[in-house]
Formats: sequence, C-alpha cells, structure tokens
Amino acid sequence: MNVFVDSNVLLDVFTDDATWSPWSTHELARAAEDHSLAINAIVLAEVSLGFARIEDLWSAMPWHAMHLEAIPPEAAFLAGRAFTQYRRRGGTKQAPLPDFFIGAHAAVASYALLTRDAARYRTYFPTVPLISPN
Repeated sequence: MNVFVDSNVLLDVFTDDATWSPWSTHELARAAEDHSLAINAIVLAEVSLGFARIEDLWSAMPWHAMHLEAIPPEAAFLAGRAFTQYRRRGGTKQAPLPDFFIGAHAAVASYALLTRDAARYRTYFPTVPLISPN
C-alpha cells in the first residue's frame, strides 16, 4: 500500500519541532522502508512556507522515497463533498480546507495517510487507514 504524507509530518521534520519531530522522522522513515510515499500540490504549498526558494524546498524533500502526484478529479470532487458535510455540521470556513484535499486524495487513491492530526480525517474520510499517534 502507498502512503500519503500529510503536511504536518514534513513540517515537523523541516522545522525540527521539539515535540513532534522525533515521531514524524521515525514514522516517515518506517513508512519509506516498505511503501511508496506520495504528496500533492496542496502539501507542497503548505510546506513551502518555510523556504525562500523552491530549489531549497526541492533539496530538502526526501525525494528518494516520495513522489509528487496530481490531485485526481475524483479527489477534488470528494473534497468538495467533505467540505459540504463540514459546513452542515457548523464549520465556519468559507472554502475547502487543505485537509479535505489531502484526505480525499488518499481516499480516492486507496492510500494510507501518515498524519499526526487524525481527527478531521477520521470524521470525513473514515475509510482511509491512518498512521497516527492518536
């Protein structure tokens, strides 16, 4: 099974987050041992904020184990459906959240999702297997 990597895991590694970097680094390496890792443009955009140049981001990414995938149209549609559920449940955001595109991509591609923020994914994408500390 392929594993989709959430932005927060990569950000933990890139920023050497005192709380989460050890877990994220370990789980990222463990997933890469047995699986192909993937991200999409949403994840790339979220992790790019800490870099001044795209070349710096490219060299920081663990590309030996990870590939960049286009968001399938079915995932974009599913993200919209999840956002509709979110709004009906009282969500206040006016546009689909990045997590909806990430979760929908993992769901449509039948990937597991490596994340440390599992609550929203469990709620809106319950069929996606999660690799998570909680």
